[in-house]
Amino acid sequence: MKLPQTGGCECGAVRYEITQPPTVVYTCHCHGCQHMSSGAFTMAMGLPPNTFKLLQGQPVAIQRAAESGNVVNRWVCGKCGSWICVTPVGPGPEATRNVRSGSLDDTSWLRPTVHFWTCYKQPWVVLPEGGQVFETQPADLSAFFRSFP
Repeated sequence: MKLPQTGGCECGAVRYEITQPPTVVYTCHCHGCQHMSSGAFTMAMGLPPNTFKLLQGQPVAIQRAAESGNVVNRWVCGKCGSWICVTPVGPGPEATRNVRSGSLDDTSWLRPTVHFWTCYKQPWVVLPEGGQVFETQPADLSAFFRSFP
């Protein structure tokens, strides 16, 4: 993978770059992700703090309770509604971000290795061998993401 990687929303109003590789690439099969993406799951990448930089535009925060009960901000483009990333409510811009992998300009290098909320997985989805699989999610998801090098 070449760095920096760039990405943005569908209409181009929001553009960003990431300056380090993600600590983890994962899928989430929860009902919220299925509804938000209109798909069977979403794919995201956990980025270390301070490695996500907005280049253009300002996403809009939509606060919601996640399947786990934690309150999060979903950051979307105010013009086209594309979902860019998720952050915990409260932390500043240095917070770890979970960026929607499909918003990258080049997605060819992405390989998910962790799968969350598989209790809601569609029966036709086949998970690749060798990944970590969770029926829901680890009790302390932030600590789980920090455990990756």
